[in-house]
Amino acid sequence: MAIKRPPGRPGTVVVLEHVSRLLRDNPLGDPHIRKLAVWLPAQYDRGTTHDRGRRFPVLVDMAGFTGSGLGHIGWKNFSENIPERAARLVHEKKIPPAIVVFPDCFTALGGNQYINSSAIGPYADYLTKEIVPFVDKQFRTLAAREHRGCFGKSSGGYGAIIHGMKYASTWGAIADHSGDSYFEFVYGHDWPNTLTELAKYRAQELRAGRVNVTRLAKRTGRGIDDGRIKLFLDTVWQKHKLTVGEGHALMNLCMAASYDPDPRVPNGFRVPFDLETGEPLEERWRAWRRHDPINLVDQYRKNLQSLRGIYIDCGWRDQYHIHYGTRILSKRLVGAGIRHVYEEFDDTHSDVDYRMDVSLPFLAKALR
Repeated sequence: MAIKRPPGRPGTVVVLEHVSRLLRDNPLGDPHIRKLAVWLPAQYDRGTTHDRGRRFPVLVDMAGFTGSGLGHIGWKNFSENIPERAARLVHEKKIPPAIVVFPDCFTALGGNQYINSSAIGPYADYLTKEIVPFVDKQFRTLAAREHRGCFGKSSGGYGAIIHGMKYASTWGAIADHSGDSYFEFVYGHDWPNTLTELAKYRAQELRAGRVNVTRLAKRTGRGIDDGRIKLFLDTVWQKHKLTVGEGHALMNLCMAASYDPDPRVPNGFRVPFDLETGEPLEERWRAWRRHDPINLVDQYRKNLQSLRGIYIDCGWRDQYHIHYGTRILSKRLVGAGIRHVYEEFDDTHSDVDYRMDVSLPFLAKALR
């Protein structure tokens, strides 16, 4: 089986180096000098006087957890990377020529949620206050929110809808593919596995026989690390390959660092369950719920209404149960009188980049 590459000119991928002031000295020690990939359509520079002065709308790609924008420009078997997809859509006249930007927001915790966190770094500000102005300065963009949109899947989809809510002065339209929402479903079901993974790093091994659970859980009942989280992180950061359990545990810790940072406690964040008993900690869950898109619609109603387009979709067999959250999100958007498009399709959470054939034309039309 072979994939035929699209006819027409493929455009150009440019990779720049960006020095971030905001990410310097971030709490995880991640690099503040990062590569930034930008796809320029073939029409960007055809050599004519008209084309040399032409300006283009901008689409910013938000990669999912463990991903990076640079990963979206690489060769892809039996499919297309995003620059190839964009070039084909332009050739088929399904979207007008646009500039597509691929920021690198990867972290030692596997990523981030494109929000500001004292435990990870100010990644919302990094995008809106550094990357967007940098791109506008380096390239011939239509440098206004009416011509700038963002899109992403999973954590990237979450980032897109959250940015549409909180940063409507930067973005004119957003596309959210399978973005995290309804946290009790998308995260809650996996925490027992994470707690079991972290239990391997207890300071004291459990022994068969009588257990004083009250004493055992004396400190972990506040969502504070008793040393096991740090030991887990120190261990996985030295490994070349993570198990599935370790990967999911790292993801849940990344979410905790995103949604419930606290500079006063070990590692700079708290977790939403007692590490020993597994009991949910209501105060900690309240902190998480404050970041759940389904709970933010009314608060950011005016910003959402100001957007020129909102696109949301999800597979109805999503293995992380995100389709329930996107249904609730759509229902609450309708209740708040916010125009949007919500679609479902017969698939899971995995390998659904083909849905960009729907979302990118939607964004391009909204951002003309």
